[in-house]
Amino acid sequence: MSTAGEVRSGKGHRDENFPVASWLIEARHRGIILAFYEFVRVADDIADHASLQPQEKLAQLDRLEANLLGNGDDNAEAVRLRNALDERALPPRHAQDLLTAFRLDVTKLRYKDWDDLISYCAYSAMPVGRFVLDVHGESRATWPANDALCAALQINNHLQDCGMDFRELNRVYIPLDAFAAAGAAPDELSAARGSSNLLRCIGDLAARNEKLLRESEPFSMRIENTRLAHEVAVIHSYARRIVTLLQQRDPLSERVHLSKAQFALYGLGAVLISSLRRLGRPTPARKPQDARRNA
Repeated sequence: MSTAGEVRSGKGHRDENFPVASWLIEARHRGIILAFYEFVRVADDIADHASLQPQEKLAQLDRLEANLLGNGDDNAEAVRLRNALDERALPPRHAQDLLTAFRLDVTKLRYKDWDDLISYCAYSAMPVGRFVLDVHGESRATWPANDALCAALQINNHLQDCGMDFRELNRVYIPLDAFAAAGAAPDELSAARGSSNLLRCIGDLAARNEKLLRESEPFSMRIENTRLAHEVAVIHSYARRIVTLLQQRDPLSERVHLSKAQFALYGLGAVLISSLRRLGRPTPARKPQDARRNA
């Protein structure tokens, strides 16, 4: 069996479509967030590896979890995250939830409807934001808004990469009932250009995703840590721009990602707006950190 390190794709946190522990995050929190990212990155690379058989992928993911929980130390990413969590007295549950999502990536290739997709996002996306909130000691009252934003980010990514996911991994995250409602079919994802029906299907899902972004609109204002609030505002701004691109362009033949210049422009704009909104915000007394309770 190959080791987790041997199946790494080479992709790092600077290659993502969203900021990971950017300069907005306080330096004291970046290390543990990057340790979490590296653990998730290697698990994602295992699940997506082209030549590993499903059973070997599942065995690799199981070994990562065992190392995370203190059983063995042959995966450096798992050991690094385990140590970082121990230093903060934080539980491994969010990382374990993500491992559940990666196991689904290995075993489940189609999703029947929107609710089925959101159930997947509950493991594949929502735990990421919840982890960052826990690291900052934020209230769990922020979780519903977090969950809406994280699900929207995940679905944006699914729509952006729908052609590649189908061609390379035979995975389709667009719900089957959404194809049927638009008169399209999953096999159309292999085409060089999207048909009118497929583009209508993608546009309808992007519009539905826009509703999730509206649900998460108050998220940043509910966060006590100002720098984290700015980070969330930036991510929300990026997600809105991508939803717009998905409603205007064909992800099979056109670019539906932000350029570096757009990242900078929209990011700075979001920080400015976030700063202005927080000027009149009362500073609440710090509550006991509930992130470590009921773990």
